[in-house]
Amino acid sequence: MKPDVNLIKIKKNKERIKQLLEELVLGPRVKALDWSKITKQTPNMKIGYPGQHLASLITGMEGARTGARGDDLVDGTEVKSCSRVDQLDNCSECKNKVLRTESKCPHCGSSKINRMNDSKWLFSIKSEDELKLLTSTIDRVLLTIADYPEYDSSNFEKLRFQAFEIWVKEKRHRNFKEIMSNYYYKIFLEHIKINPNKTPAPKNFWPYSYQFYLCNPVKVFEAVVDNANTDPEIVINLYTEPEADRSSLEPEKMPIELLSYDEILLMAESKNASYVKEDISDGYNISDFKKYIDSGKKDINQIREFIPNLGEYSKSILPLRDTDKISVEKKKYKRR
Repeated sequence: MKPDVNLIKIKKNKERIKQLLEELVLGPRVKALDWSKITKQTPNMKIGYPGQHLASLITGMEGARTGARGDDLVDGTEVKSCSRVDQLDNCSECKNKVLRTESKCPHCGSSKINRMNDSKWLFSIKSEDELKLLTSTIDRVLLTIADYPEYDSSNFEKLRFQAFEIWVKEKRHRNFKEIMSNYYYKIFLEHIKINPNKTPAPKNFWPYSYQFYLCNPVKVFEAVVDNANTDPEIVINLYTEPEADRSSLEPEKMPIELLSYDEILLMAESKNASYVKEDISDGYNISDFKKYIDSGKKDINQIREFIPNLGEYSKSILPLRDTDKISVEKKKYKRR
């Protein structure tokens, strides 16, 4: 999980990241927000190519000069970006579209707005060669996302930019390889057999989902932007040096509420005590957790008191779930 330092050519990355966000993303977005008040068009910032620029600064590696085709970075890293910022919302009453900046539906006046937060990373795998490239040829997948850290509080003035890495040849990230392989063999090819004239939808890889956490993504960058709609102020909370060995970085922990009750029961089985022990909260032990589960109670708030999040070791005993079925975001997790 160590990048090829010989390919790291871009320097002064941390300073340049702030400059890039200001000039390529945030500045144009503020202007688009002003124009949106007049035109009523979405100010949505398409994160694709800005995400590629951001990826180069985070990794210190130049692009491969291939545009939309070929390698995204010179070391072969596959870059995927998604943005949950300025998505078009829906009126819960009349079902018409509503801009993120509008507090009421312009069509019927209702304040009951369904705020959308469902952008995801898309992996298109249409051949054995494309599957092999993604799961065994390249070393790293870099996932960037722009979203609202306080979405659940309807604070759309604060933005967040994050980057996660998955090293596809490493054992700790083996679930990513299996998820992508299952998509190709059990979804893509099966759909082609049924309807050879219609290309199946790409693999939806949902941020903050059960499968996302099960792949053990490692966060290498995070920046938060306050006053994002008027006078953006950027604070970089996490920056990993491009040449740093990622093996020592802890993968993202999975919130316990993403588990089904059967999976929580799996956590409480005696044979799994050694896996779960390290994630038990201070003041409790594995016996406390097991005793509560054995009582038949199912209060997720109490269960969270025992185990708020699952680390890499605990996650290793969990099943992949429905990776041979169409990917849909079934369970919404409220980020804390």
